[in-house]
Amino acid sequence: MTFFNGSYVCLDAKVTTQGANIIYNLHPCSNCTKYLCNESTILSTMTSLDSDSSGEREMMQLFYIRDSCAQLFGGNRQIRKSFIKVERQIIHSIMAASQLETRSSILYDLKVLSLNVVNFSDADLNSARTRIQIDAPQLLPQNESSIPEIFLPVDALRNIPPKERILGLVSYMQHNQFQFEKENISSMVLRIEPSERPFNNLKTSIQMIFRMSTHGDMDNDSTFQCRYFSEEYWNWRTDGCKTSNSQDDIICSCNHATPFAVLLVRTGPISEVHWEILSHLSYIGCGLSTFFTALSLMMYVFSRNHRMDYSITIHVSLSGALFLLNVTFLLTEWGATVEMDWVCVFVAAFMHYSLLCCFTWMAIEALHLYLLLIKVFNTYYKHYLVKLSLLGWGIPGIIVAVSVGMQDFKHFYGVTQMTLADNNQTSAICWITDDSFFYSLNLAYFTVIFIFNSGILMAVASSICRMKQVFRNSSNLRREAEGKTQSDSQRFSESCKSSLTVLGLTCLMGTTWGLAFLGSGYVNYPILYLFCILNSTQGFFIFVWVCLSAKKQRKRDMEDRMTSSPVKTSAVKSD
Repeated sequence: MTFFNGSYVCLDAKVTTQGANIIYNLHPCSNCTKYLCNESTILSTMTSLDSDSSGEREMMQLFYIRDSCAQLFGGNRQIRKSFIKVERQIIHSIMAASQLETRSSILYDLKVLSLNVVNFSDADLNSARTRIQIDAPQLLPQNESSIPEIFLPVDALRNIPPKERILGLVSYMQHNQFQFEKENISSMVLRIEPSERPFNNLKTSIQMIFRMSTHGDMDNDSTFQCRYFSEEYWNWRTDGCKTSNSQDDIICSCNHATPFAVLLVRTGPISEVHWEILSHLSYIGCGLSTFFTALSLMMYVFSRNHRMDYSITIHVSLSGALFLLNVTFLLTEWGATVEMDWVCVFVAAFMHYSLLCCFTWMAIEALHLYLLLIKVFNTYYKHYLVKLSLLGWGIPGIIVAVSVGMQDFKHFYGVTQMTLADNNQTSAICWITDDSFFYSLNLAYFTVIFIFNSGILMAVASSICRMKQVFRNSSNLRREAEGKTQSDSQRFSESCKSSLTVLGLTCLMGTTWGLAFLGSGYVNYPILYLFCILNSTQGFFIFVWVCLSAKKQRKRDMEDRMTSSPVKTSAVKSD
């Protein structure tokens, strides 16, 4: 019955039968306790249900708690983790309390799930060859077609003593407790639980046959894939499981016993071989970039000359943003393996902040170049560097802070699964989990900066070419007056200097990130490799640019001291 603020409860009753009628005699008094749907209260309430004597009643109460606080369960990962742990312990308690005889089974229909506890005999195993078939527990008659066929390895069961040869199979009516990200679970979730000894690294795999029909969300880049739920990493994984298709059936072969399901996944466009090569290039490049950006920061901090111009300060600020981006990128895979969720969220959010800072400081570099080379006059601004720093570090901070503040309503940061094209294997990293948020914010933010920087780059390159042309014409006039001509080596040297200047500006202003647009929508491996190499080594280019700028600054300071030093004269003292 439904009462007391919408809660669902069970009351103790004495059941008697009179003819065709069943009479429920409820106890005259019943105590009801109202629990608040907050994390601490729900965690302690669920933990109190976990005991050696837990059974069907505690399992029903556990699911009542979940249904009563649906919003809390939907947005709190720690609650769902605790729920799965307590549920698993209660399943084992029910299995231990089931006093089964050999070759017998007990079916527990708990409405929200069905648990089938089975005891295998030696006769059953001897009559089978490689695998023995076992029936999955039914949920609803209309869902009979979705119940998979299960085949367990005989050799693994024979290695278990007869008294411990008890397995529990669980079919779930709902599987929202297993959805930690945006997984598209397309089949029922099936859990296989051994009583005592775990089923791991099986020589003969567990085989499950799911009957799947065409999914409405399927396209050319989507496929059905067998996965298991890891209670170590708290996500759906593929290691140890193989997927094969047979007409409308999906055959799952896994070498361990855990919760299983068939997921509709989008296959990645990159093959495993290229993924590994690109990953190694990225890690090596980011490691070198981290080293050189750290050198740039140390040179700036410990430099004896504190009269650095604005350009060097802006270069070093971009180096700092690249340093943060490279460091957090090196931590993305590690963060996905940490049990505490906030670590991965922090790594993902901080990498997003570092990326936006890099984009912003690239735009500031372009703006500063425009003020230096194009708008030569009236370029003094009060508190120039302070204003630029507020823009460079503040705007990304506001964007990421708002995104993190919305974590309770919608998860933008966390563990993201990367699926490869050829073998459908997955790799977990800490990054943005919502594709629409990623494309709408990051690409729009970068597109504006890319267009702005490209325009500035063309204007600066044009200005450099004009200055080179003016310098070449004046030099030719002087040489003609002196009867000399410009040699080919000098022309080649000037061309190289012009090309290196434009290349340095391109790397400095980050327009190489525009290569990402050329590879969008399809796989273009040359573009991917070029994008990976140029952007992972951008810190080295910034370091060289800072060194050259610092050298020019020291040369200018020395010339200023030479020109401004007073001429010393000697005086002769006379009586």
